[in-house]
Amino acid sequence: MTDGHHFNNISLGGRGGKNPGQFKLYSGGLAWKRQGGGKTIEVEKSDITSVTWMRIPRSYQLGVSTKEGLFYRFFGFREQDVSSLTNFIEKNMGITPEEKQLSVSGHNWGGIEVNGNMLSFNVGSKEAFEVSLADVAQTQMQGKTDVVLEFHVDDTTGANEKDSLMDLSFHVPTSNTQFPGDENRPSAQILWQAILSKADVGSSEEAVVTFDGIAILTPRGRYSVELHLSFLRLQGQANDFKIQYSSILRLFVLPKSNNPHTFVVITLDPPIRKGQTLYPHIVIQFETETVVQRDLTLSEEVLAEKYKDRLESSYQGLIHEVFSKVLRGLSGAKVTRPSTFRSCQDGYAVKSSLKAEDGLLYPLEKGFFFLPKPPTLILHEEIEYVEFERHGAGGASISSHYFDLLVKLKNDQEHLFRNIQRNEYHNLFNFISGKHLKILNLGDGQGRAGGVTAVLQSTDDVAVDPHLERIRNQTGDDESDEEDEDFVADKDDSGSPTDDSGEEGTDASLSGGEKEKSSKKEASSSKAPLKKRKPKSVDAEGSEKRKPKKKKDPNAPKRAIAPFMYFSKAERANLKNSNPELATTEIAKKLGERWQKMTAEEKQPYIEQSQVDKKRYAEESAAYRGAAAMDVDSSPGSD
Repeated sequence: MTDGHHFNNISLGGRGGKNPGQFKLYSGGLAWKRQGGGKTIEVEKSDITSVTWMRIPRSYQLGVSTKEGLFYRFFGFREQDVSSLTNFIEKNMGITPEEKQLSVSGHNWGGIEVNGNMLSFNVGSKEAFEVSLADVAQTQMQGKTDVVLEFHVDDTTGANEKDSLMDLSFHVPTSNTQFPGDENRPSAQILWQAILSKADVGSSEEAVVTFDGIAILTPRGRYSVELHLSFLRLQGQANDFKIQYSSILRLFVLPKSNNPHTFVVITLDPPIRKGQTLYPHIVIQFETETVVQRDLTLSEEVLAEKYKDRLESSYQGLIHEVFSKVLRGLSGAKVTRPSTFRSCQDGYAVKSSLKAEDGLLYPLEKGFFFLPKPPTLILHEEIEYVEFERHGAGGASISSHYFDLLVKLKNDQEHLFRNIQRNEYHNLFNFISGKHLKILNLGDGQGRAGGVTAVLQSTDDVAVDPHLERIRNQTGDDESDEEDEDFVADKDDSGSPTDDSGEEGTDASLSGGEKEKSSKKEASSSKAPLKKRKPKSVDAEGSEKRKPKKKKDPNAPKRAIAPFMYFSKAERANLKNSNPELATTEIAKKLGERWQKMTAEEKQPYIEQSQVDKKRYAEESAAYRGAAAMDVDSSPGSD
């Protein structure tokens, strides 16, 4: 590079573990970004107060102190990098880096140096270790010679972090010359007061504001959310999480389309951990129309000195707005809201599914966000290309009402968003094109018939989704009381609406008016021959005469129910409760999709129920036919 230096494998040290990333040192300051996306650190040249070098095992460490009292440690530099970076820093920033040495003797007797919010323990002129006083939750004296530090319990530890520093104790004899005291104020008290002025003490005593009974979708449960000065706490019946504000990357406030709820997402780096599961996003669901009033437990002096122009003493308004404003003021995190994208129903997102989970895909100004489960954030800069795909390519109609969106990342990872309604194509395509993202099949359909782009751009909605029609037919059979004249008791009726065996003639490879004719021909050739219908009688005026409806015998046995219908009855209520906005046809379609993805073992209980019902129907049918024959024989004139 002409302006500065760039390194690809530099790690950031801290309580969250060793996070590798990209480091850039330029004339205006420095920047570090975690590999794979996530935390980003930017420090301007004017904010840097000092720079240090230290040789550590297998590499060199660069320490940077800022005016705000923060200290960053970057390590992974080679020996030849030290001289080149030192010259660049001296020339462009006017700062001479100081060289420190690491103590490896193992001695635990030395001196303490408090510089900004960093406490260093030195053995002679060498540094043994250092800790950030911003991580100290409590400090107290034990007796007259000991000072104890207790650190914040932080649930946002990295995936490889197994141990965390919880407490630290210093013994300060009364004869200490670094912190001279007297009979009334011993040396340990002098050190304790110096630490007390820099540590984040007192923030764990009382919450600034509390929100009770908040529904959190990830990790799932109802929690009481407490916002403190330096951390937030999620208290539930089974789980309790404590999250430092330094781990919060960004807040997202995203209303749900045509729904009385709003998502507030807290993105973390490092993520919180529950067992072996990591949660990089906390997904909170608020009721959009709920109005609250909250007073902050902060004095006027603290508001004026520490949170000027960031917080107010009282808030009143919609609950998700009050929550996001207070959290933004305390943590300093930026807030992202919906972009200029609008769906065909004037919403902020499109309905889709990811990994067999239904949700909403939000196209944002700098990325895509799928909510609520699994919460997936994809930045535009991480995308290699996007591709529009026909829904169920190879097995469904090219004129289907749905399509899929494939997002390929630069690290070869793929995300497939399925079941997007076709009428969302134009808005989504125009938005993606406006962000200058590469669309792999942009030219597909030009010069050849049946291309994906041509099909999705088509406004012909006459086409019928065969899968949806099969679902509707099954639902209709369940609710109808009319007798099927073509039904034969001896034939197998255990099929499901997603069973396409023997039906190769779907309309997956046909288009236009030929599709309807061809599908009828193929269907007639693959199914058992049907009865020929008699020509309808026509009266003198040319109008058709309707045949009187055959009256159903109330004593006739009820037909056996297919396995899918048992499954549908068992799961319909759950699906409706979890997705109250879905229409009846959409619920039927999703039940059919779930049935198709189930294994034979998962379907077995419903098949067994159907077999029992078929046996019942066969027995009742035989008894019914026998009773009908006896009635005929005993009727007058039967001799």
